[in-house]
Amino acid sequence: MVQHVDHEGPDLIGRLASQQGLTIRTVRPDRGDALPAPSDCPDCLALVLGGPMGVNDRHSAGLNWLQTELDWLAAWHQAEKPVIGICLGAQLLAVAAGGSVEALQVGEPPHPLKEVGLGAIHWLVGADAEPLLEDLGTSTTVLHWHGDRIRLPEQATLLGSSLHCAEQVFRIGRHALGLQCHLEVSTASLEQWITQDEAYLVSAMGTQGPAQIKRVWQRVGNDLQIQGSRFFAAALRQLLPLTTKRS
Repeated sequence: MVQHVDHEGPDLIGRLASQQGLTIRTVRPDRGDALPAPSDCPDCLALVLGGPMGVNDRHSAGLNWLQTELDWLAAWHQAEKPVIGICLGAQLLAVAAGGSVEALQVGEPPHPLKEVGLGAIHWLVGADAEPLLEDLGTSTTVLHWHGDRIRLPEQATLLGSSLHCAEQVFRIGRHALGLQCHLEVSTASLEQWITQDEAYLVSAMGTQGPAQIKRVWQRVGNDLQIQGSRFFAAALRQLLPLTTKRS
């Protein structure tokens, strides 16, 4: 597991992994941790999590570790090793595979938008074509927390879109899965996100943003955690067999 900030952990995915007896190893490239070479990790699934930085910040002072992580993920992807990328992780995955990332803009003339809060994504394929989406219907409410847009590489398959940002859920081949949105978040973690990232939340939604998210989550949060657990349970069923062995 590649983590970039303390309060964005594996959450529901971590719970599922523990229930299946999987070992979770946390790597923090932002703290100088070395990333494992693909050849040294024959039985690994990489989970690359989010963070307040963007993939294009790799050119900024103090964030050169992002370029190192991007180079590592490109090698991991080229070796066709299983990977799930979430938010920043999805951006890194897309760029590692030949895509790009830019600021999310809407309207004419275009103006920047931070897509933050609880909102719907609609699925572009059915569960018959993509088993990940079984029991999720034609749309799903998710947590959004970003201001960038991913431009997917040609070989990617887009699975889910939102009203303002098309590239929400995608896969590349059978081994790589990316989510710009968040399906992994639990109630306890959301409270931490709101506290730790309040300034960004207010900049996107105004001063009532934190209370609004809490109010909506109180009504729908249990259902969203059930949906998220179903999605990632299906993802693990698909991706874990791609490792050469299970411990």
